[in-house]
Amino acid sequence: MNNARRHGNRRAPHTEILSSPGRTNRQPGEINFVINKNRIKNMATYLTQEGYDKKMAELSALEAQRPAIKAAIAEARDKGDLSENAEYDAAKEAQGMLEMKIAKIKDLIANARIIDASKLNTEEVQLLNTVTIKNLGNGMEMTYTIVTESEGNLREHKLASNTPIAQGLLGHRVGDKVAVKAPAGIINFEIIKIEI
Repeated sequence: MNNARRHGNRRAPHTEILSSPGRTNRQPGEINFVINKNRIKNMATYLTQEGYDKKMAELSALEAQRPAIKAAIAEARDKGDLSENAEYDAAKEAQGMLEMKIAKIKDLIANARIIDASKLNTEEVQLLNTVTIKNLGNGMEMTYTIVTESEGNLREHKLASNTPIAQGLLGHRVGDKVAVKAPAGIINFEIIKIEI
C-alpha cells in the first residue's frame, strides 16, 4: 500500500487558474472557467480555499471519532453473545456510518480543485462572484455568492451553482434580465451588480 493511500490521500488539490471567457492570451495549463450548465455534474469538485479548509476540518473531526467507536465495539463485544447484543449492533452501525462519511469526504477532497479567486472577473456571472439581483415580480433585491454545490448555504447567502437561480445567472452580465424556472414557476430577475 503506498504512503498516500495509507494516510487518507491528503494530498493538496490542484489549483485551477481561472480566466475570463473572451481572453485569448492564456498561459499553458490555464483553463477557461465558464460553467456549461449541462456539464456541471461532470466536472471535478471545485472548492474555494475556505470550503477546502472546512472539509479538511470536518474530516479530522470525523477521524477523531474512530477511537471512541472502536472502544464502544470492544466493550459491547466483551458482554458476550454477539447475535443478541443490541449494543454491539448499534456500535457497528455507527462505525459503518462514520466510515461512509469519511470515505465521502476523502473522495471529495481527492477530486477537489481549489479556485484561484484572484483570476476572477466581473464581466459576467461566474463561480465565486457575488451577484445582486432584483426580482422583477416584487421588486425585491437579493445578494448571493455563487459557490460550488458542496458549499451552498442559503443562511450565509451562498447559492450553490447547481440551483435553478444560479444556473440561470451564470454567464449573464449586469443589466441582463433572466427568466429562471423554479419549482414555484418562472421567476424573472435583473442582474444589478456583479462583484468579486
